[in-house]
Order: sequence, then structure tokens, then C-alpha cells
Amino acid sequence: MWTTVFIVYIDDISDICQAGLLPLHMQFWQYIFIISCAVIFYNYAGYAILAAALNTFMRTKDRPDPNSPVTPRVSFIVAAFNEGAIIREKILNSLDQDYPTDNIEFLFITDGSTDDTPGIVSAYPSIRLLHESQRRGKSAAVNRAVNAAAGDILIFSDANTMLNKEAVRLIAHHYRDPKVGGVAGEKKVLPVPTKGTPQSGDDSPGAGEGMYWKYESKLKQIDSDFYSVVGAAGELFSLRRGLYEPLPHNTILDDFVLSLRAAQKGYRIIYERDAYATELPSFSMQDEKKRKVRIAAGGFQSIVMLWPLLLFWRHPRLSFLYVSHRVLRWTLSPLCLILALVANIVLALTFDSQLFTTILILHLAFYGLAILSLAPAVAKGKLGKICKIPYYFVFMNVSVILGFFRWLKGSQSAVWEKARRAETGIATK
Repeated sequence: MWTTVFIVYIDDISDICQAGLLPLHMQFWQYIFIISCAVIFYNYAGYAILAAALNTFMRTKDRPDPNSPVTPRVSFIVAAFNEGAIIREKILNSLDQDYPTDNIEFLFITDGSTDDTPGIVSAYPSIRLLHESQRRGKSAAVNRAVNAAAGDILIFSDANTMLNKEAVRLIAHHYRDPKVGGVAGEKKVLPVPTKGTPQSGDDSPGAGEGMYWKYESKLKQIDSDFYSVVGAAGELFSLRRGLYEPLPHNTILDDFVLSLRAAQKGYRIIYERDAYATELPSFSMQDEKKRKVRIAAGGFQSIVMLWPLLLFWRHPRLSFLYVSHRVLRWTLSPLCLILALVANIVLALTFDSQLFTTILILHLAFYGLAILSLAPAVAKGKLGKICKIPYYFVFMNVSVILGFFRWLKGSQSAVWEKARRAETGIATK
């Protein structure tokens, strides 16, 4: 529908412009509207369609046999801060990995924890505990853990996520390809099983969060098939030990920067969808906002840290994916959403065209559904499922704008913050 409207719109305006009927200032708003819509479409779908189309004409996707006996020495690293409520479950889940015990070491670093997290970890002889009383942030903790690691492959996982039993083995077998510098696993957001809580059912933040991660997983697979994942998620990702670069302690998105720095050196970051980490959704939209704003602030910091990737002639395929998928998401797309709405309103109110009015009605209906999802009666019904899509889309872009101003003020701390997760309200990273 939107494609048809857009084509008709372009033809209509083109005829008007050629006839000299559209004033100069109106042409300005028309171009603003077209460019803004084009940027948004390209960022969220267009580039992926292009990359997926090119993938059909490029190399055959090589998915190594997961049963192949490729078992390099692995260091499995978990950074945990005051995770006493869940750390035991994480330890048992980690020790249950289907991987030769002689070729894997487990390092849990609990710097700054003031609860019983270090004590719980120390009770397991198979886990190497690293602990300091001073809390300097996750980047500092990970740097210290890597210095103590003995493996050729580093696998990082968050303390509040659980992995499938085959995750380490599925990740490890990709490293038989010398061009692979890292492997990113999939993140799955679980539905909240407990009924009767404010977070259960379709009104849970997880409804939108889960849909978003399914969409992101599709994009990551396309990116990986085209060339490389552009930014791994900290829930589950890995690197060759030789590609690890110690990060400045003020780094907010350590996983994102680490993976892209490896790709910047000419190595691919592969997406392994069958190795996955599961976690519960945020406890509330306020908690989810806290996470999203922090990520957005870290995104702007990362753009500065990774500025060479903006030079397309150095890394053509990687830069294409990085700018299309990430940079636009954090920069132009939120701005273009505002400009597209303003331009549409101006054109509809000042130019006598049914087309402008129709598009504006559709435009306002989209945002109206997002606002409607806030109504408790709507959120619990079938309409709530539909409203969650525009709501979470708007929510993400507003968070990006807030994150931008937080980054400008330099007020986003790199020390990882606690965000509650659903069902129990447990605070996790």
C-alpha cells in the first residue's frame, strides 16, 4: 500500500512541478518529505532488501557441520555485578555446555559486587572467580578477565542470560575458517510466564521487545550472509583472542566496539542463529527506556570511536552495512521521522491535494495507534498486539533522541547500571 501511495505521490508532484504550479517553498517541503521517507525506509528495510538480493548472486552460504570435531581452547567469560539472585542458575547453565571440559575454562568476574555473588561463584571449583572490591565498569572488568584468560577463543555472555546447551560448540566450529574473527549468537526475549503480574501477557514490555529482536535477528543474518554482522550483542558473542583490544574504561557499548574493531581489521563476524541466549523482558517500559537511552548514548560514543568505518573506500562492504544498519538508526532516522511528519502537515494544510491529506491521515493513524497502546483496556486486547508495533518503534526513536542529548552532556556513565527484568523484578545488567 505504502509503495503504491509513494509512487502515485511522486508522479503527481512531478507533474505539478513540471507545470510550474508548486511554489518554491512548497517544493522544499516536498523534497524534505520524500528524502525523509526514503531514509527511514532504507534504514529499516531498503538496505536489507538490497543486501538480501545481492546475497543470492554472491557466494554460497557455508554453514559448517556443527558435529565437526573443531574444539579450540575456549575461555568463557561472564561479568556479573550483584547478580546473587540469578548467578547460581547462570553457573549451572554454563557448566552444562556440550563442549570438552578440557578445552573450556570459565571465568566469572564480579568486581564491585556487594551482595553474595562472589561467595556463590567461589563455591564452584570449576569456575575461576575474579573479584576486586572496586567497581570501575564493565569494560575494565572485561579487560582484566581477558588478561587472565588462557583460551584462543573468547566467549562473552551476560550474567542474566541462559544459553542453549550447544551454544559454545556451535560458535567454536566457525573458527576453522581463518577469515572469521568473531561469532555473534542470537538473543531471544522470553514471554513472561507468570500470570497476574503487571508484566504478564500482551501488555508486557516484552511484547514489543520480543518483536524487535526477531526483526534484528533477520537483519543480522542478512548482514552476516552479505559480509559481517555489524555489532554483536553482549548476551552472547565471541572473538579470537588475538583480535581483542583493551577498551577505554569509559566505553559504554563494549560488545559493539569490540566486534566492529575486529571486523575493521578485515575479519568477518559471523551470525550463528542456532547458538542463542534467552532472557526475560524488562520489568517495565521505564526500565526498558533506561536501557535504550543508555544504548543510544553508547551508540553515539561508538560512532566517534569507530570513525574510520565511515570511510567507505577502506572497508566498502563493512561500511555499507555499518552506516545502513547502525549509523542511520542512531542519527538521521529519528530526525527524519520528525521532518516527515512536519513536512506532511505543511503540505496537507497549504496545498489542495487529496493525496497529501490521505498520507497525513495514515501518518497520524500510525502515531495514534502508538498512543492508543498506552490505554490499559486496549493493551490487554487484540488491538493491543497491533498497537505494540508502532508504539515500540516510536519508543525506540524517542530513546535515541534522549540518548543523543545524554551523550552530548557526557552524563552517561560507563559503569553498567541495573535494569530490572520481568516476572520477579530482579535487577540485572
